Amino acid sequence: MQRIANLIVIKDRQVLLLKKPRRDWYVAPGGKMEAGESIFEAAVREFKEETNATPIGTHLKGIYTMMIQEHGQIVDEWMLFTFAANNLTGELFEETNEGLLEWHPIEELAFLPMAEGDRTNLQFAVNQQGIQYGTFYYTPEFQLIKETIQSSIEEVNHQNG
Repeated sequence: MQRIANLIVIKDRQVLLLKKPRRDWYVAPGGKMEAGESIFEAAVREFKEETNATPIGTHLKGIYTMMIQEHGQIVDEWMLFTFAANNLTGELFEETNEGLLEWHPIEELAFLPMAEGDRTNLQFAVNQQGIQYGTFYYTPEFQLIKETIQSSIEEVNHQNG
């Protein structure tokens, strides 16, 4: 099963997105994990490779199963690990082989062209506390068939001493 890690930076109520040339869809910078990498290492490495910058305050926001379904059969499946960061350092690329890097107001995540599962997980990453989990079923053309979503928020217990 393929494992993908992506990372969205939220700074000054804006998010850094990559506009992919194939469909003109927006994504969070990211890519395939390498053997032996942790999901954190993969997200940071891929972000650096695609942006020329280093994320600051990186934390996990979502774990997803992505399914491609055709004629009622599963034809492909992968895992996606979504991270968020609250800042970055370095000089951003303007354009890479992967596409164009652009800052957008958080509110634009609601309507920018992107896979609907990405819209769900990126809006959660920038607007909600905790971690989201889910499964997205798509057609081979990436039309969303169905999604199931859960989320959790860590509870911190403080004892009075």
